[in-house]
Amino acid sequence: MTGMLASVASLAEARQVREIGVDIVDLKNPAEGALGALPVADVGRIVSQLGRDRPVSATVGDLPMEADVVLSAVKAMAATGVDYVKIGFFPGGDWAGLIHGLSSLARRNVRLVAVLFGDESPELHWVGELATAGFVGAMLDTRDKKKGSLRQVCRNDYLRTFVAETRSHGLLCGLAGSLRVPDIAPLLALKPDYLGFRGALCGGDRTDALNPESVLTVLNLVHGECVNGSPRITA
Repeated sequence: MTGMLASVASLAEARQVREIGVDIVDLKNPAEGALGALPVADVGRIVSQLGRDRPVSATVGDLPMEADVVLSAVKAMAATGVDYVKIGFFPGGDWAGLIHGLSSLARRNVRLVAVLFGDESPELHWVGELATAGFVGAMLDTRDKKKGSLRQVCRNDYLRTFVAETRSHGLLCGLAGSLRVPDIAPLLALKPDYLGFRGALCGGDRTDALNPESVLTVLNLVHGECVNGSPRITA
C-alpha cells in the first residue's frame, strides 16, 4: 500500500500529523525553498521529543552541488537521529562525484534519499547510480512550486518510468511536488511507496500552518479510506 509523507515545520506540526496517522513525518522549512532545511538543533529536538513510532525524514536544504558542502550537511543532519536524510539534486555541478562522495555515508548506514526535480527533466539513469552508491530511496518532486503539481510538469509515461526504474533497483519510491487531491488517484495507480504533501495540508499555501482536517482528508484518500471524497473516519 502507498503511504503518505507529510512535511512539517515544527514539533507541534510533527505531533499533529503523527497523531492523525501519517506514515512518514518529514521535517523541512517550506519558507526556505523547495527543500528548505530546519536548523539541525531543531531537528534533533523534534526527533528526541516525537518518539520513534514512525519514520522521520529531514531535508538538508537547497544546496549547491558541491560534495564538501553537501556531505557536511548530511553528516550533521544524520547525527540528529532522523531515519532518512533527503538530498536535493539540483541542475549543475558534479552529480557523479557527489553520489560517489555520499556512498561513504551510505556504507556507514546513513539512509539517504535522493530528491530529483521533475520540472528539471532529470535523466533517469541516475536512479541506477544512486542504487549502486547505497541510497535507500529516490523521489521525484518539483523545484518551482509556481509551475503547478508534479502531474502538470511531468507526463504520465515519465512518472511511470521513474517508478518502474526506482522499484527495479530496489529503492523506496516517492512522488511529491505541489500535489492536490485530484492528483492522488492517478498517482496511486502508479504504485509508488509514498506520496508527499505540504501545500495541500495547509489550504494551498505551503508556508501556512497545517490544517488537521486537510491532513486527515489526504491521508484517507491515500489509504483508500474515503467514500465519495469524504473520510470514513474522523479525528
